[in-house]
Amino acid sequence: MKKDNLKSQYRINEQIRARDVRVVADNMETTVMSTRDALRLAEQQGVDLVEISPNAVPPVCRLIDYSKFIYQQRKKQKEIKAKQTKIEIKEIRFGPQTDDHDYNFKLKHAQGFLSEGDKVKAYVFFRGRSILFKEQGEVLLLRFAQDLEEYGKVESMPVLEGKRMTMFIAPKKTAPKAKAASSDADDDDEAPTPAPVKKQPQQKARKEYTGPKVEGEDF
Repeated sequence: MKKDNLKSQYRINEQIRARDVRVVADNMETTVMSTRDALRLAEQQGVDLVEISPNAVPPVCRLIDYSKFIYQQRKKQKEIKAKQTKIEIKEIRFGPQTDDHDYNFKLKHAQGFLSEGDKVKAYVFFRGRSILFKEQGEVLLLRFAQDLEEYGKVESMPVLEGKRMTMFIAPKKTAPKAKAASSDADDDDEAPTPAPVKKQPQQKARKEYTGPKVEGEDF
């Protein structure tokens, strides 16, 4: 029988060891009370006392039906798991002299993998004396990357390790084209904003000197 790890995470009712607890519920304000009073309150409301934060001082407990509480926790876990993107690495193997039919077949598979958000590990395996054609294998991998340009981007260039030459291609995150087109259209419609004209600082009019003139000075 599979053990329910979620249920083992929480103490309920008489399993709660603390003398006092902070009680939270939908129909009352948060309050601190003795565990005995909290259990009595839970019994009166026909629900359970569930310890949701044991490390708090005092521990936090919730008045709720335990089955409903576990259901809510499982639902949250599923939502979190659904939001997490799991990237797998799919392998595509070539020989140094792969023919066009086999190449196109594997290219189609790689396009599907990248479209689904998976990485592609493409490699050429050199058997025996075929290692002499390592340049041919590199050309094949680079051609493969170029044909997948719309679907992914090269994460690492071809590297020869032992009898394998390997290259990684990651899925490409494409920006919505409609938004870009709309932005371009808006730029075309808007008239260019004229540059602000700087105002020249006003010079104060020179006051005429009316006092007595000193010889040798020009006013």
